[in-house]
Amino acid sequence: MAGRLDGRTVVVLLGEGFEDLEFWVPVMRLREEDAEVTVAGLQPKTAVTGKNGLVTEADVAIDDVDAGALDAVLVPGGWAPDKLRRYGSVTSLVRGVHDRGGIVGMICHAGLVGISAGIVGGGRATGSLGIKDDLVNAGATWVDEPAFRDGQIVWGRVVEDIPAFCRELVEAIEAAPPI
Repeated sequence: MAGRLDGRTVVVLLGEGFEDLEFWVPVMRLREEDAEVTVAGLQPKTAVTGKNGLVTEADVAIDDVDAGALDAVLVPGGWAPDKLRRYGSVTSLVRGVHDRGGIVGMICHAGLVGISAGIVGGGRATGSLGIKDDLVNAGATWVDEPAFRDGQIVWGRVVEDIPAFCRELVEAIEAAPPI
């Protein structure tokens, strides 16, 4: 029997200092539901170390990902979002998925990428308390909740909220019209 996300395509962004659990748990959960998950980073096939020491590598370069071919993009937290937001290819990809009606999942510090992509503002947002002021200054209404969906964005607060974030993310991708 096919999973709930069979036929759906999701790209997960990878950068140095990613939050290990906020990367791996959603990746596994999406794969469990049969989503086609691709990991995209600044350099493909290059070791990238997570904040807590887990090492992985990207399948493809972010520059080579077509936002029009994705149902969703996931941005894990950690230190990586503050670095990834500096690349136009990253912000263009996230904005492109959002603008064409796809789902954008962001947890913890990932909202920094959303801010730089210009998709945060006018709605509710959450994440690590460390980015609360950034989200508010970008025009969002701060909400201290574990996880929720606001339009096309699925928000997660912190590591402890990963189960709620994964539930919201799977439901949002499943409910969205396929590409």
